[in-house]
Amino acid sequence: MEKNLTSLSDFIDQEIGVKGTKKRAKFDEGFEAFKLGVLIQQARQERGLTQEQVADLSGTNKSYISKLEKDLKDVRFSTLQRIITEGLGGHLEISIKF
Repeated sequence: MEKNLTSLSDFIDQEIGVKGTKKRAKFDEGFEAFKLGVLIQQARQERGLTQEQVADLSGTNKSYISKLEKDLKDVRFSTLQRIITEGLGGHLEISIKF
């Protein structure tokens, strides 16, 4: 029995479009927001903190942390930095790639 396996990269190219297309750019942007939420959730869980504890430490509220973890599209940089540094005790690093 032969299985036709496709890499995730090839699958996305086929289903969404190749890099450089508008549809792919929108997909990639959404993926970055999703990834940010997952990273915050993982960091919070690794530190044994609840969403409410992170919210209290960072001066926001539990529902905002929940939305951020579930793919909140628009987050102010200053709020994100406060959540990372004060809420999670981490350091935010940013890079630009071409």
